[in-house]
Amino acid sequence: MRTALALASLLLVSGCGATVAQDTSSANTPVTVTNCGQQVTFDKVPSKVVTNDTGITELMFALGLKDRMAGYVVDGADTADRRTSPWKADFDSAKHLSDKISKEVVQGANADFVFAGWNYGFSESSGFTPDALKQLGIATYQLTEACRNGVGKQRGIMPALDALYTDLRNLGKIFRVEAKAEELISGYQQQIDNAARLMTGKPQPKVFLYDSGQDQPFTSGRNAAPQDIISKAGGDNIFGDLNDSWTTVNWETVVQRNPDVILIVDYADGDFNTPEQKQAFLEGFAPLQNSPAIKNKRFYALPYAALVESPRNPASIEAFAKFLTSV
Repeated sequence: MRTALALASLLLVSGCGATVAQDTSSANTPVTVTNCGQQVTFDKVPSKVVTNDTGITELMFALGLKDRMAGYVVDGADTADRRTSPWKADFDSAKHLSDKISKEVVQGANADFVFAGWNYGFSESSGFTPDALKQLGIATYQLTEACRNGVGKQRGIMPALDALYTDLRNLGKIFRVEAKAEELISGYQQQIDNAARLMTGKPQPKVFLYDSGQDQPFTSGRNAAPQDIISKAGGDNIFGDLNDSWTTVNWETVVQRNPDVILIVDYADGDFNTPEQKQAFLEGFAPLQNSPAIKNKRFYALPYAALVESPRNPASIEAFAKFLTSV
């Protein structure tokens, strides 16, 4: 059975636990960045940052900005994503504020800056929005992967890796660590270029990203991180034509598109979300039985934090490319 967990591969990320020198001479000079299509000005370097979700928090850690954080919000103080994080030491020493973000949590932390995203913390239904925080005097930065694109609540305004690089550069500017941001980006680009060579001249397998859902599958369109993880590794996302990030589709279309490989999101929470449970469901799902992925048991699993925008994305591409060379 060719099912694999790529946790070990994802530990090979540089910059773990780094402390980065900041340009304090301009700490109180306003800077302006473009975030989700809007010009946003920050009057000074934030010093009490609250982050929401694992990947977002890891962006701060990768830039060496743990000392600028009041704490982070992640569902569960001891998750598999945290335990396998290249920045585990930073998670362990930073403050876990809550399982769920709210105005009360960020006010209790005396936050002056919140880094989250739509469906990654920000939500109209909960009342936790950038506008609501602005009224409390708290600045916000929105994860670019989750930016709304102007079509209802669809998300994604640029390719996934461009979103990662955009956020690193913007955060570098806001926190005066631009040199560190460029160093990370250069390293990631080289890692991705090296991974791409592994599949040079080989057929491009069709890949179905399976997050969850039995009645209807939840998957990735072209604007979420799996799009670039799949394509840069040498595969073809069967839902890469959808102008959305994470979204629900139907099984009929999955069957029609006949995947060669199934990439599973590993939440590691035991609630019908382990890769083994998801694989067992897919192998027993009658309409998919004739697909090459099911016939040949071509399953691969990556952690949740590696499949949303995060500094784990380049290592994920490398790990998945190595798997695809055996397909």
